[in-house]
Amino acid sequence: MTEYRFYGWQTADVPPVDKTFANIHNPRDLYDLLSRIWCAETCAPRLRHEWNTDNKTCGQCSITAFLVQDIFGGKVYGILRPGGNYHCYNVIGNCTFDLTSEQFGNEKLDYSDNPEQTREVHFAKEEKRQRYELLKSKLLDACSVVKH
Repeated sequence: MTEYRFYGWQTADVPPVDKTFANIHNPRDLYDLLSRIWCAETCAPRLRHEWNTDNKTCGQCSITAFLVQDIFGGKVYGILRPGGNYHCYNVIGNCTFDLTSEQFGNEKLDYSDNPEQTREVHFAKEEKRQRYELLKSKLLDACSVVKH
C-alpha cells in the first residue's frame, strides 16, 4: 500500500459525487493526478517563490479544496494562519482530509472548530478563480487521458 503524506490519507475513502470524475475513486486517486498537475502557475502568487517540484502543494490549498468539493461534495474549512490567510481543507461526512497539508512539513495543524470557507469569498479574487479554473481544466485533461 502506498503511504501518502497528506493529512487524513488513511481514511480518505469517499466516492465521487460528480460522474465527470468517475475514474477518480477516492481522494488518494485525486492526489496522484494532482501531483502531476500542480505547478507554479496554479500556486498562489504570494507563495510562488517557495513553490518547487519538491513542494508541489505550496500555495494550492483553496483551489484544490474547492476542486475536491466539486468532485466529492462536503464542505471546505479553513485554518487561520499567521498573516490572516486561511489554509483550506475538506470535510465530507466524518472524513477530514487535506490534500495540501504536506507544504507545512512536520507542523501539526489543528483541524477542529475552524470556520467554513466559501467560493464567493475566495473567488472574489479574480486571480484565484482563474487558478482554480486552470487546475480544473488540467485535471479534466488528465482524466480524459486516463480513460483512453
